[in-house]
Amino acid sequence: MTLSVVIPALNEAGSLPGALDSVFRVPEVSEVLVVDGGSTDGTEALARGRGCRWIPSARGRGLQCRVGAMAAKGDVVLFLHADTWLPAGAGRAIRAALDRSGTSDPIVGGAFRKRFRDAPGCMRGARFRSWLWFHLTHRPFADQAIWVRRSALESVGGCPDLPLMEEFELVRRLRQIGRIVLLGEVVSTSARRFRRRGVLRTYLLMARILVAHAVGTSPEELRRRYESA
Repeated sequence: MTLSVVIPALNEAGSLPGALDSVFRVPEVSEVLVVDGGSTDGTEALARGRGCRWIPSARGRGLQCRVGAMAAKGDVVLFLHADTWLPAGAGRAIRAALDRSGTSDPIVGGAFRKRFRDAPGCMRGARFRSWLWFHLTHRPFADQAIWVRRSALESVGGCPDLPLMEEFELVRRLRQIGRIVLLGEVVSTSARRFRRRGVLRTYLLMARILVAHAVGTSPEELRRRYESA
């Protein structure tokens, strides 16, 4: 199994080194694609200097993921946020899951549990919450390092070109052709959003966005509400 890691980025020179350090500790990774939405802070030079494929793109997480996935060559495509770190056993865990995939109910993708780095004490328990959320909704969040068989991704038309909630639409499509699993390995993601906006305010914003998405609010309006909060 070969693993392509796609990192959508916009002015992530401060966060990208930690993510890349974690990625390069995963032996199964065959390529890293940094899809840049117009950075002005040296993200390009950093990505190229670390041996990544740097791909320019218009801004938009869904679009950047789509562009990266279309260029990826690995058997599995993993979408990684620039402030999220993979565990060293990520590739091994993915390979083990795919090896036990059946033909009648094939595993087409999955994600990892997550924990927050440098988070306030009130945010403890993220590993359990990510497990609970997945088992209640059968959907991971984008910062849980979603991975997909490239063949399955191609069969559902690639990553949706959406400005927000693209992971929900991607998982919805994938579940029509196979099974999504949550692995026991844990990714580490930054709590910077919570530090910047405040923990309670951030969770309330996320809840409002989820409800708005559920009732059919347009992706463009969702992004406007998220960015203006």
